[in-house]
Amino acid sequence: MTTSDHRFKLNRLRKNLRREVGSAISDFNMIEEGDLVMVCLSGGKDSFVMLDILLNLKQHAPIKFQLHAVNLDQKQPGFPKKVLPDYLDKLDITYEVIERDTYSIVKEKIPENKTYCGLCSRLRRGILYNHAETIGADKIALGHHRDDIVETLFLNMFYGGRLKAMPPKLLSDDGRKVVIRPLAYCKEAEISRYANLTKFPIIPCNLCGSQDNLQRQAIKAMLFEWNKRHPGRVESIFRSISNVCPSQLADTSLFDFNSLRGTNKSASTGGLKLVELV
Repeated sequence: MTTSDHRFKLNRLRKNLRREVGSAISDFNMIEEGDLVMVCLSGGKDSFVMLDILLNLKQHAPIKFQLHAVNLDQKQPGFPKKVLPDYLDKLDITYEVIERDTYSIVKEKIPENKTYCGLCSRLRRGILYNHAETIGADKIALGHHRDDIVETLFLNMFYGGRLKAMPPKLLSDDGRKVVIRPLAYCKEAEISRYANLTKFPIIPCNLCGSQDNLQRQAIKAMLFEWNKRHPGRVESIFRSISNVCPSQLADTSLFDFNSLRGTNKSASTGGLKLVELV
């Protein structure tokens, strides 16, 4: 690839991602005037791209807000401690690396043949939420993208019996902080291409030796095949999350089915007769 080709592809991808992130921020009012946004940087492609696009948007946004990057060093064996500080030192952003030995806790609690991801993510989330409180952050930005959201929808349906995904914006369980997902409209394929072209110093999420989350991998493979056979299917599924019809589902807490009644013209009297539909 020539230098001009590389620059053209990089600029086009950046423009697409910036538009999608900007739309998500606008649609869900993710960032407001004067906000301090704590950007959670794991070292994976998604969080690198999120930080890069947010820094780009910050320069042109009509409002003023601050970004503060945070990485959690969980003491996984072989974690390259200098990679993120060396990268962040070159950017116009404040940052912190929090050191917590959650790796030992996970190794102690989880059998060797089980995946560590569930407990690891819960411990990480608690530490990051507490840190956001300490620094007075208004928002916590996570790097989940459109494909993560659709995969979570099917994980909850297939394995949890719930119609639930990842919202682009939510209040944390303890009610203290607002969590935002600026990449909610972004395709994983575009994020991957952008990360490759930009050559971010990616840190793989396999340092702990844990096997992949097999359920999520199965869902990812299923969606890949669907989209391969029917291009645009994943995008259509994502749009459906934003176009919900409670009266066409079966959750009595969302729609009052019990009192649902209709009117029917009586053939004998010519008048109107209420008919209970349940």
